[in-house]
Amino acid sequence: MKKKITKISTFIISALLSLFIFKYQPCSPVVTETYSTGSDQTETFSLDSVPAYSQKAYAVINNNIPYFTEADYTTESYEYYSNLDSLGRCGVCIASIGRDLMPSEERGPIGKVRPSGWHTIKYDNIDGNYLYNRCHLIGYQLTGENANTANLITGTRYLNVQGMLPFEDMTADYIKETGNHVLYRATPVFDGDNLVADGVLLEGYSVEDNGTGICFNVFCYNVQPGIEIDYATGDSSQTDKK
Repeated sequence: MKKKITKISTFIISALLSLFIFKYQPCSPVVTETYSTGSDQTETFSLDSVPAYSQKAYAVINNNIPYFTEADYTTESYEYYSNLDSLGRCGVCIASIGRDLMPSEERGPIGKVRPSGWHTIKYDNIDGNYLYNRCHLIGYQLTGENANTANLITGTRYLNVQGMLPFEDMTADYIKETGNHVLYRATPVFDGDNLVADGVLLEGYSVEDNGTGICFNVFCYNVQPGIEIDYATGDSSQTDKK
């Protein structure tokens, strides 16, 4: 049976940036004095440490090494989702994902969920036309959470498909192939009181093989090429009229 705790505090992150290409790259966890996970956490991640979007769907953070500590690693499956804040925004979601958490049935409808900043709007220059998706912070294929309001944010099609999905697919494939666990954390990063996140910090680490199979720490940009977004409200306009 899946273990669920729907309340988790946010955490402290101190980020250094480095851009390089990776795929299933082994790594060792970094332990810092200012970062911890667990029940006593405070989020201080700053967007100032993230480079401006430059035609790449994500930026590698901290040399691709996640901010987990040794105490975080477990071979038992679990999942945690933050309560929505006073503005109705999602917070940190974290899970130790094994095969037992992965869904055995098709995903159901989520159209009734309206994440903070949600707008239903179409543009001809977007694949599928819709600017916004209801983006799962931890993908449905990983934990089977579907219409969980604590796991859905207003995200662009580009964030969902180009930014987050490759890491979800990579993680899911690894777990299915090995039966191992992946510690996985998704943190939506909001600027001030904005209702739409600037992006999502994704971290993943395969536990049983000490990061040999899965190891990443990336910031996925919540942008859409050719579209200008007002992150305070979710309003948007087309900049590319071609």
